[in-house]
Amino acid sequence: MALLDYILGRQLASSEDQQERIGSFSGVSVFGLDALSSAAYGPEAALTILIPLGMAGAGFGIPITAAVSAILIIVYFSYRQTIAAYPQGAGSYTVAKQNLGKHAGLSAAVALMVDYTLNVAVGISAGIGALVSAFPFLQPHTLLLCLIVLALLAFFNLRGLREAGLAFMPPTYLFVGCLILVCLIGIVKTVLSGGHPQPLVELPSVHPQTTISVWLFLKAFAAGCTAMTGVEAVSNGVPVFKEPVVKSAQLTLTFIVAILIFLLIGIAYLVSAYHITASEPGSPNYQSVLSLVTAAVAGRGAFYYLTMVAVLLVLCLSANTSFADFPRVCRTVSIDGFLPASFGVRGRRLVYTQGIVLLTALAGILLFVFNGVTDRLIPLFAVGAFLAFTLSQAGMVMHWLRSKEPNAYLSAIVNGVGAFATGLTLIIVIVTKFAEGAWLVLIVLPLLFLIMQAIEWHYREVADEIAITGPVSLREPSTLIAVVPLDHLNTVSARALQAAFAVTKKVHVVHVEHEDGDQDFAADWDKYVDCLHLRS
Repeated sequence: MALLDYILGRQLASSEDQQERIGSFSGVSVFGLDALSSAAYGPEAALTILIPLGMAGAGFGIPITAAVSAILIIVYFSYRQTIAAYPQGAGSYTVAKQNLGKHAGLSAAVALMVDYTLNVAVGISAGIGALVSAFPFLQPHTLLLCLIVLALLAFFNLRGLREAGLAFMPPTYLFVGCLILVCLIGIVKTVLSGGHPQPLVELPSVHPQTTISVWLFLKAFAAGCTAMTGVEAVSNGVPVFKEPVVKSAQLTLTFIVAILIFLLIGIAYLVSAYHITASEPGSPNYQSVLSLVTAAVAGRGAFYYLTMVAVLLVLCLSANTSFADFPRVCRTVSIDGFLPASFGVRGRRLVYTQGIVLLTALAGILLFVFNGVTDRLIPLFAVGAFLAFTLSQAGMVMHWLRSKEPNAYLSAIVNGVGAFATGLTLIIVIVTKFAEGAWLVLIVLPLLFLIMQAIEWHYREVADEIAITGPVSLREPSTLIAVVPLDHLNTVSARALQAAFAVTKKVHVVHVEHEDGDQDFAADWDKYVDCLHLRS
């Protein structure tokens, strides 16, 4: 116990829950890392699709980012309403289940659990990938480094949500501060130069191979939608915020979405102004879009390397959003019997330990199977997130239509627009990314759905078997007989005898004598035991 206290911290009482709650600023590092880190790979994902357009591809970054930002704003207002309507922490599962039915709720839960698991594996892999690209000699140790980061994330979260939030605040705000500074400097330089800024380093050029088409634009839009994953996290964890929980959660969501939109639009504007194109992933001269933007604006000095370190840290730590939310989803689902009931039990640090352990194991398996390189899993990212978005928003529409609150119909319209926008985006993502791996969703999600449904069926069968079917008849109990096996007499056996004697006066002691034993149990019995009710 002393060792666990040293490693994970002392065991907390349930009454200390208020002290473990988090504020809005630490909430950004707990629930916002997934969303904010997408500023590092969301724009690049879209621009990578546009590589065949050459320099012309940079110009399409702004309309694609504008479309993504518009949907992000719709989702933001929708989730603000979800937080207010479900202050107990509703998330997509609860909203869909209560308003659309059990199966819709379970579908949302499965989508979220897959999304969170992928986020951990891909986030850590992306961070270590950036580290390995900077220091190639670490490449043979990619998997080991990924597993070390995974273990550290699990460790901090097992110590409690508040400690995880405090630990991850410095890298979060370093990342946000560096990128905001890059965007502001770049925008000022662009304005002062009349819209034609000169990059401080030489930028790679790509020759056009094709022209824009609707299909290419939709593929780029679908890729850019990865920037929206993680936005729903705050609505799942409303109860962990300090009072007033609704305002604290809404303020955190506002911070996350406002920062994310500014970064996305700022990066897209600088990409267009500096005519930056994406590099082919895996090519010898590969550089990330964020690296190119920072170098073009600020050069390759100390600030450049500070920004790249911040990006690397946030990419690795973006998995923390999943560690904050995945256990809470498991807990909510377990209450309804779709997972073992033990997932709803809080551990020594008032976190849902089994959910954290399960997430660590699943992400570790993915990292091991893909040897720490999980790029092929990225197409599945947005599918799970947008499925959960759509079911949640559709559920909120039904919630408001049944509500008697003032302005309920206006709220229903807001959520209805959100459901339509996210549903349409989901279809676009599935169609455009089907051949790249999105087809796997058609296998993984239904399979997990059936597994969790089978767990619920098992619990229902057990409940039916042990259910009371008639009146309970209480009869006078028959005389009990206690049997106590003893090897020899000592204080422990004396306490066992006393416990048996407290239950019944008919106590039988069983002792098996060893052939070569030198202890006389019978003599010790006659000497020390004085009770007529005991028989040996």
